[in-house]
Amino acid sequence: MAVTVSLVFLFGLVLFFLLRNHSLSAGAAFTAVMFGFFLASTGASEPINDLTTAVVNAIPTP
Repeated sequence: MAVTVSLVFLFGLVLFFLLRNHSLSAGAAFTAVMFGFFLASTGASEPINDLTTAVVNAIPTP
């Protein structure tokens, strides 16, 4: 739950700045989609949460 809330905040913040700068790119589209999935918490968000958790856990910590 804490990871999801943090990711919603992160993607929301990035999306806010992308929209503010009128940046229309693949990165902006990806950010908007990820923000929507994490915010909505639908049935489709569970596999996305699992994938995100796996990616976060795969990043080595110093």
